[in-house]
Amino acid sequence: MLTIRQLRKRKVAQWVLGYTAVAWALLQGVGLLSDTYGWSPTVMRVGVALSVLGFLLTLVIAWFQGERGQQKVTRLEVALIAIVVVVGGAWLWQTMRSTSESAVASGTAVDTDIPTIEKDPSIAVLPLENMSTDKEQQYFSDGISEELLNVLNKVPELRVIARTSSFAFKGQDLAVPEIARRLHVASILQGSVRKSGNRVRISVQLVRATDGAQLWVETYDRNLDDIFKVQDEIAASVVDQLKIKLLKGPTVTPVDPRVYALVLQAQALLDQQSKEGRAQALLVFKQALSIAPNEARAWAGLGRVYVNQSIYSELPPAEAAKLAREALNKALRIDPKNVIAITGLARLAADFDFDAQAAADFNRRALQIEPNNLVAINTLGILLSNVGRFDEALPLYDYRVAHDPANPTAYNNRGITRYYARQWDAAIEDFRSALRLSPAFVGAHTGIASSLLLGKRDARSALREIEAEPDEASKLQLRALAFHALGRARESEAATQELIRAYGKEQPALVGLVYSYRGDRDAAFMWLEEAASIRDPAVTSVAFDVLSDPLRDDPRWLPFLRKIGYAPEQLAAIRIEVPKPET
Repeated sequence: MLTIRQLRKRKVAQWVLGYTAVAWALLQGVGLLSDTYGWSPTVMRVGVALSVLGFLLTLVIAWFQGERGQQKVTRLEVALIAIVVVVGGAWLWQTMRSTSESAVASGTAVDTDIPTIEKDPSIAVLPLENMSTDKEQQYFSDGISEELLNVLNKVPELRVIARTSSFAFKGQDLAVPEIARRLHVASILQGSVRKSGNRVRISVQLVRATDGAQLWVETYDRNLDDIFKVQDEIAASVVDQLKIKLLKGPTVTPVDPRVYALVLQAQALLDQQSKEGRAQALLVFKQALSIAPNEARAWAGLGRVYVNQSIYSELPPAEAAKLAREALNKALRIDPKNVIAITGLARLAADFDFDAQAAADFNRRALQIEPNNLVAINTLGILLSNVGRFDEALPLYDYRVAHDPANPTAYNNRGITRYYARQWDAAIEDFRSALRLSPAFVGAHTGIASSLLLGKRDARSALREIEAEPDEASKLQLRALAFHALGRARESEAATQELIRAYGKEQPALVGLVYSYRGDRDAAFMWLEEAASIRDPAVTSVAFDVLSDPLRDDPRWLPFLRKIGYAPEQLAAIRIEVPKPET
């Protein structure tokens, strides 16, 4: 047993007392310097951890050396010292790691991944907290947040993170530096909205992301009629605090205050990206227009709903195109600079009219008005991808991903272009990124399954992947393709017939591509001609789809491409300006 006599003989107490005195003095010195120069508390925490580790080593050395004097250390003693060092080192590493994480969580750590305002003027607008007694008014505070974001996005020198990414942190208890690190921005705008009748109070603060310091705070009490002036004031104040010199301050196009809340509500419903949300948004936009028939944003929103309903086969293409065109043109007659209406007409021109040049002209017009508008950039990227100009489309998607890093659609659209460009691994990674952000995202599993089947020749993995796809039409199409690749002809035919029965009338292009892959050229051209005749929006992507490869040497291929405006000579004649976004 260990006795006091042994401890005295080995002089353990003298070693411990001597070490303690030296360690205490060093820690006092570190503490004094930390207070003087404002060092992070992490420095002292690490110093204490090192002192504890040193204490353990001192005990081991004192025990073995106290009796033996200057004799050499044995192998056993070296092994014991090594064990203490390894165990103590592991404990020290864990302590430092925990300290770093707690510092980030508390907002005290300065993260080198966060840019500085001076080097990278950038901002994320977090959703303003709804302080109204009616919790159903959340859409109003979200809408105000989005309006502020849109105003700031018009500042050329300022990099603004898009709504989807900023709103991804809604309801999460994260410190400002951590949110800024994930979004890679130098500043955060946050606050609250309280609405009561026709009165609204907006409280906002601008926070420096590196340390969470408050740069500016203001509260605005206004009538709802003045809400747009408040938005302009906030934007101007933010820009001033970020020390950006503007040639012209940002402005907001006013909305009739009688329907402002309805427009925000409809936009929130549409952004849900669901069939039910689109149906409800349609009703709310119509309600707004019954009150204010000349409200441009309501007409533009209505047109956008119709375009989306056609894309998801919730309306027949011809009917959707007619209704969308009427609404979008009405919006432009009222407000010729409404970018949402212009980009909507670009989609109509490309997907319904098969007029890529008109689509290019609309896109140019939209980007001349708002060079950094992500909707316009996305629409131009889709057009470039559909006409086979992948090298020009991908940088636009890169820009969108950089400015909207938590938006699954940004990754999904880039993945589609990479699929067309036959960049299989990169496409799969983009689709998986979309799913990490939104596990129920429509189309991403289809993109992965198609890339596995056509790029990796892995039909079994494609078949497993497609089972998670929410879109039933795409699921049936990929089943038919994968079963064919596996030699399971009967099951492939059954899936094909089910696709025809359920979706052949609205989405004949899907059926045509199945027959193309299966080598039945006559059936493929029959269904693709049907897709062209009913203006199926998906037919514009057939020209560069991998599934149409078996048709390219058929004499019917070029006449079909000419019919939809995508023959080589037609594409060569299209003039598309691809501006470089300003930030």
